[in-house]
Amino acid sequence: MKLGILGGALQGTEAVYLAKKAGYETFVIDRRKNAPALSLADGHAVLDPMEQEREAMRIFSDCDAVMPACENLDVLLKLNDMLKGSDIQLLFDMSSYLVSSSKTASNRMMEHIGVPIPKNWPECGYPAIVKPSGQSGSVGVTLAYSEKDVRDGIEKIIGMGDEPVMQEFVSGKSVSIEIIGNGKEFKPFVTTEIILDKKYDCKRVLCAPGILNKEKDEEFKAISEKMAEHMELKALMDVEAIDTVRGLRVLEIDARIPSQTPAAVLAATGINLLEETVSFTGRKATNGAASYEHFVITGGELITCGEKEFARVSQPRFVRGLFGSDEMITDYEPGAGTWRCTMINGASSEKELEKKRARCIASIMSECKLKKFVDESPEMI
Repeated sequence: MKLGILGGALQGTEAVYLAKKAGYETFVIDRRKNAPALSLADGHAVLDPMEQEREAMRIFSDCDAVMPACENLDVLLKLNDMLKGSDIQLLFDMSSYLVSSSKTASNRMMEHIGVPIPKNWPECGYPAIVKPSGQSGSVGVTLAYSEKDVRDGIEKIIGMGDEPVMQEFVSGKSVSIEIIGNGKEFKPFVTTEIILDKKYDCKRVLCAPGILNKEKDEEFKAISEKMAEHMELKALMDVEAIDTVRGLRVLEIDARIPSQTPAAVLAATGINLLEETVSFTGRKATNGAASYEHFVITGGELITCGEKEFARVSQPRFVRGLFGSDEMITDYEPGAGTWRCTMINGASSEKELEKKRARCIASIMSECKLKKFVDESPEMI
């Protein structure tokens, strides 16, 4: 099978990684010549499908399926129009994406069907979160402790050309789950934990048994199914929530391939979410533990970092066994002063996983003669 991937940033990197594990041939299109997924794919082209539609369609016509791995609405609408009526399988659900890409629209939908979400501001008081409606992750997010912080956050978001959404800051473990639908059947998969860096960007994904207790895990799956059924989901969707002392609170949904959690799910359970999106096989999960973690090595230090920092990686490659890891996505070269990596490890249990992680970190520190390991967290969780 040949998979065309539109977008070569971290979502594209995830798609290439999963495709290679499934044995698929990959071809990535991106308009940026330094997009990280380009060096990982079997083939690539640097072009803008908005301006070079004929060339993009020629490439996609040679593919069995196409997966968009970007969040540019104009590009996604163009791709949807290009492939309409063709025999090429589009691994994407535009109608669901239009809901999930707007926090205003998705919050309205969740309130309508009774999904627990954070309270709206100003009823919630402080601290509060001011975030742009049309962005994902921590982009444009302000943690507000006062009316001035709220005003500054709103001003920043308006400057981005977006609409502000203001909600209570909810505290607790950050969790995620993927669900895949075919419009009639909907299958939730495995809960993962999202671990944040000091800038509230994801630095590590942990997939292991017991991230949520059994009751909450079943509730999380039921919540994701409820939303997927309401949306008549026909592809992959990611659901993010906080496990608070008052119960689960859903933060956002994204009806597109996520950039980090699927690789951790694959390493821990053997479930390839890309394969499931293609064929809806319902493969049985194994019961292991795995982590997917970003690092930057610079100035003699090994620093855990969020995906935005890792995205500065230059022409990465997949390397098995580097520094004792199962696998890395990295631009490491011996003697380099600055380099980046995503380290992927799996083990039979979370305890064994943490031992392996510690050995890998020690190996990097020793072999690269580094002086300090820096692993910072947000001021509030």
